[in-house]
Amino acid sequence: MTISALAWTTTGPARGLDEDEDLALAALRRRGGVVDVVDWDDPDVDWSAYDRVALRSTWDYDDRLTEFVAWLHRVDAVTELVNPLPAVLWSTDKQYLRELDAAGVPTTPTRFVPPGERPVFPAGRFVVKPAVGAGSRGAASYGPGQHAAAAAHVQNLHAAGQVVLVQPFVASVPIDGEWPLVFLGGEYSHAASKRVALPEAALVEGLFAPEDNTPHTASAEQVEVATAAMALVRERFGVLPYARVDLVRADDGSSLVLELELVEPSLFLPQADAAAADRLAAALVG
Repeated sequence: MTISALAWTTTGPARGLDEDEDLALAALRRRGGVVDVVDWDDPDVDWSAYDRVALRSTWDYDDRLTEFVAWLHRVDAVTELVNPLPAVLWSTDKQYLRELDAAGVPTTPTRFVPPGERPVFPAGRFVVKPAVGAGSRGAASYGPGQHAAAAAHVQNLHAAGQVVLVQPFVASVPIDGEWPLVFLGGEYSHAASKRVALPEAALVEGLFAPEDNTPHTASAEQVEVATAAMALVRERFGVLPYARVDLVRADDGSSLVLELELVEPSLFLPQADAAAADRLAAALVG
């Protein structure tokens, strides 16, 4: 199906910050379609005027989740949402890591701490993050002598109704960072190397933590692990126009899935080959 009118959705605070946007819009317009960049919370937008509404830099959604989910349902009722609504709703909550683990996909060891339950912290450094969050907001790392501060962090997240994830701090992250692997139209497209400056015993300010991103050639093992994660996604939701699997390296050198990004993932087009933007455009508008 060829799409003639596409809404590329963002949010006011993210304007000018999406490094994918210029490359993607140019590729989309080369295909002859009409593409409008619109804020997801703009009350004057007629969403039914678009063949598809693509979630791109809607990076404040987790702070306004109830409002965002209601908007998703309204859009889904009148046009095609990308990614599709069931995949987006599933991906907003990182408890999907349970399903990946149960399916045999190697994931970062995670303890899930629901409201009312006392956290148990691992030895050494560790990370506390909310189950619903984006851009590393609400996440912080702690050392072995900072359990009181970490417990206060958990308490604050519980007070906001959040399930909390407690993960050991992966030793390779400060050295190697993370590796986002991008899938377009259900196929592996490209990868990047991402280093995130996650604060210690403090929270991220702004829409996302500072990142240092560079091109990366994924190994066969990295592609295999990411593809295994995407196999579960495909089984549940079909082929998605875009998706991202973030990997880290375990102490034994193997790859672990840190997160799946199906809502509004950065796709690292500036770090990809020149044809990546055209692959995204083909996945979005045919």
